[in-house]
Amino acid sequence: MARYTAAERREGVPLIHLVLVDDHPLLLGGIEQLFLNQPDFEIRARCTDGDAAVCALRQHHPDVLVIDLKMPGRDGLSVVREIKAEQPGLGVVLLTAGLDEAEVVEAIGLGIQGIVLKETAPEVLVRAVREVHGGGQWLDQRAAGRALANLLKRNEGERGLAAVLTQREIEIVRRVATGLRNKEIARELCIAEGTVKIHLHNIFEKLKVGSRMELTLHAQSKGLL
Repeated sequence: MARYTAAERREGVPLIHLVLVDDHPLLLGGIEQLFLNQPDFEIRARCTDGDAAVCALRQHHPDVLVIDLKMPGRDGLSVVREIKAEQPGLGVVLLTAGLDEAEVVEAIGLGIQGIVLKETAPEVLVRAVREVHGGGQWLDQRAAGRALANLLKRNEGERGLAAVLTQREIEIVRRVATGLRNKEIARELCIAEGTVKIHLHNIFEKLKVGSRMELTLHAQSKGLL
């Protein structure tokens, strides 16, 4: 693939201005080269940490930010969280080895339009950036699909339990399932240990379980863990 000069990029080709961020210099160099080999991209800045990324974004106001999720110090979500209010039109493509449910929820809440696995073929990243720049979305199903499925399962489980248990009882179920004892649960929820015991008795009755182990297995089946 040919490397395009700045003059060739400007001649009749609408440019997509980028800021690239990854804490691994070798990977960052590869990403930079990938976009230099395309006629419609111009790299405004490349950064190896979140603080430098925020400064570059404020200085250059790019069309699209391509940023690593996991970085020492300020990570990708933290950078987007800070800059999105200032630059609401900024397109964001998140590079990641994988996402958990909480990260998927936050990424979507922050308006991140693209999620691409690092193991993906290079041309997929280019397509994702173009799609995001055009106002579309690119969510890698392997990165986000499983987390979203788990999230939906958990929400469905919560709705099912909410029809049987009170919110306080659901809170206690979660804590029992993580291995906390009654005294620890009482301390976390700022209630008496005797109150925890009463709640547990009611929970066992409502869910037709006979032990903490059965309760934990039930919580797991509902996606609460």
